[in-house]
Amino acid sequence: MSDNLLSLIVFSPLIGIIVLLFLPKDRKVILQKVGIAATVLPLLLSVWLYAAYVTQNSGMQFKQQFDWITIPLNKEGVEGLTNFYWTIPYHLSVDGLSMPLVFLSALIFTMAALASIYIKKRWKAYFIWLLLLEVGVLGVFTSQDLVLFFLFFEITLVPMFFLIGIWGNIDREKAANRFLIYNGLGSAIMLIVFAILISTAGISQEIADNSLTVSYSGDIQNITRNLLQDSESLVNQASGDPQNQNPFYLSDAMKTTLFLLLLAAFGIKLPIFPFHTWMLKVHTEAPPSVVMIHSGILLKMGAYGLIRFGVLLFPAEALQWAWILALLGVINILYGAILAFMQKEFRLVLAYSSISHMGIVLLGLAAFNPIGMQGAVFQMISHGLISALMFLLVGSIYERTSTTELDKLGGLAKSMPFLSAVLLIGGLASLGLPGLSGFVSELLAFLGLFGSARTLAVIGAVGIILTAAYVLRGIMKITYGPIRDKHLGLPDAKWIEAVPMITLVAFILLLGVYPAVLSEPLQQTVNGFDRMIHSIAGKVGG
Repeated sequence: MSDNLLSLIVFSPLIGIIVLLFLPKDRKVILQKVGIAATVLPLLLSVWLYAAYVTQNSGMQFKQQFDWITIPLNKEGVEGLTNFYWTIPYHLSVDGLSMPLVFLSALIFTMAALASIYIKKRWKAYFIWLLLLEVGVLGVFTSQDLVLFFLFFEITLVPMFFLIGIWGNIDREKAANRFLIYNGLGSAIMLIVFAILISTAGISQEIADNSLTVSYSGDIQNITRNLLQDSESLVNQASGDPQNQNPFYLSDAMKTTLFLLLLAAFGIKLPIFPFHTWMLKVHTEAPPSVVMIHSGILLKMGAYGLIRFGVLLFPAEALQWAWILALLGVINILYGAILAFMQKEFRLVLAYSSISHMGIVLLGLAAFNPIGMQGAVFQMISHGLISALMFLLVGSIYERTSTTELDKLGGLAKSMPFLSAVLLIGGLASLGLPGLSGFVSELLAFLGLFGSARTLAVIGAVGIILTAAYVLRGIMKITYGPIRDKHLGLPDAKWIEAVPMITLVAFILLLGVYPAVLSEPLQQTVNGFDRMIHSIAGKVGG
């Protein structure tokens, strides 16, 4: 069963979709129970995955691979070659980078399903779209083929469009359209890069019976190996004719162009300033349970894609443009923090906070050393937990007060002590208090960058001070001070709200006091990345 574990994790939500299709659409309680239960299965399987992962192994694990689609290509006039194929492999596997993200995704989907109790209409359609979104997300983090990755990536766009457009707030349609346009543009750029990579570095050869079979595929491991070779000799071997040059010959200029295109494509998803405006609309208009997934997981798809494809496929180019990554990271941190401090709507405070915290991911990557890269991944996981918790609290507060405007709240600690205490813990984690997950991720990212770009690291560290300012300002305005008469006697958290809150807080504390639970599976993978990056960069520099 472990040989098919990743497929079970990715496609297990489909069981819930099938069951939901046969249930009456007006049976709210049953639909909610089935929808929640359907997210628990991939969570349990991901726990098994985490427990069975071999931390001493830096390579891919739980590999499942076979040729899914094979299309013959007609190549006339090429002497000595008998067969050309375009192959789309079904290739799933995980390493220390993707495995924690699989677990994070499964965890947050279950927490978001529990938080969906306040969805007030079309419960059947809601949970079907939610579960389909989970299939796409889990597929993104496990795919090891460019085409398969792209397909799963695109699957996530459709459910999110409907989840925002149908169950969001007043401007939900505008938010959904903006989400689709921006992310569709990023997908188009990514598709162009993937097509070029498949048609060049996607070549593989097999000699049998004195004939040569050449196939093109998007297998990431094969493309990585080929990109580390001399592109021209690779093309000549494949063509059988030294005079036959591939039109997409990957010169150094072409590699730089592809890297920058990937930076733009995944920068939209991350998001990187100035491609962030669509995200603000989503965070304020989508239902809180959906924003938990968007902020906690979908933004991490941008960071993951930038690492997996931008940095690892083009290490020399990434090192060359490291200063750009660091500069963009500093801009994200300061821009997001300053604007978060100026907001009067708490959802916008959290939205700009996400922009600021994603800048820390860029700083960790820009360091190009094991400490910085660990900090980047730590930040991805930590922010996923913290942002999911904060938007869960936003949903609970809004359900009771019908507002999240800071000037209309205040004194809620008197009527809702449990919610207020959890809000304080989430805020302290966000500002990086020692003992909580945010401290570990920020410390590693800034330590990594301090050795390679000290000035930018110092400037970026100013964002930590600003983070403390806007977080404490927001919490004080919500929980302390005089309470409005209409907020007296408001009920505290229900058990179905308290369970995901306590769970997320527990993981935030766990990463804060025992970071080895993440660093152990991550360390070998990051060290392998570092050796590969600097080895290739050294060859190019030499």
